Amino acid sequence: MKPATSSESCTRLLLLDIGNTHCHAGLASPDHLLAQVDIPTGELFSGAAARAFDRMSGGTPCGGAVLCSVVPRATRAARTLLLEAFGLRPLILTHRTLRGIGLDYPRPETIGPDRLANAMAARHFFKAPVVVVDFGTAVTFDIVNARGSYTGGIIAPGLAAMTDYLHEKTALLPRIKIRDVESPVGKSTEEAMLVGAVHGYRGLVRGLITELRAALGEDSMPVVATGGYAELMAKGVKEITAIQPNLTLEGLRLLWREHHPSTSQPVPSLPTGH
Repeated sequence: MKPATSSESCTRLLLLDIGNTHCHAGLASPDHLLAQVDIPTGELFSGAAARAFDRMSGGTPCGGAVLCSVVPRATRAARTLLLEAFGLRPLILTHRTLRGIGLDYPRPETIGPDRLANAMAARHFFKAPVVVVDFGTAVTFDIVNARGSYTGGIIAPGLAAMTDYLHEKTALLPRIKIRDVESPVGKSTEEAMLVGAVHGYRGLVRGLITELRAALGEDSMPVVATGGYAELMAKGVKEITAIQPNLTLEGLRLLWREHHPSTSQPVPSLPTGH
């Protein structure tokens, strides 16, 4: 990817959602997500990430970059990489750069930036109030209230984190790959673990959504699932009304629009996917 010149209009954006294990990268115009690739976060410290971004873009210059990160060391590496390889100074999502939603939270600097991106995108596409459930390394719930403000959330261990912990802390339980299992009665050790993870977490999601609706005084409201296990976990959970695997990247794209409104056109609605 060649550095963009000052004469080139910002028609392409590089979006980075940097997590503890993976960096989810996207290529976008200000109005549409165009492509997406996942790389190990460790590759941000080498030339491998730059090569992956270049392949994703097909060598097309980018005029801007937006990132959110929960790994401060990787944030610094990404900033250096974007400047040296592509001539880009990224817009970094924090509670100070957030646009499009309010903040009704005692210490907004402690909110994970990826959660802010999710809340911003959900508020934009699904209005308020809205709940986002992100099935990643942790299972997080993020709530935007009826006034359009981020108001808090819930954090629980992720599915893989739970099953890996069971494997590591017990002598006889295997490491398993998360998948669906129909019966709630496990007929093997692996099936029993899958029931506990998949069926158990579906019950957790349903119960917490019921509590959130009561706390917010809302009989019904959009609940958007995102993250790697979103599609799997949404099966059988009627309370989840939409699945958006790239919600975080959409939030980063929308952040660019908020900071550069002259580059954008009206945004079409996202498909519900559920």
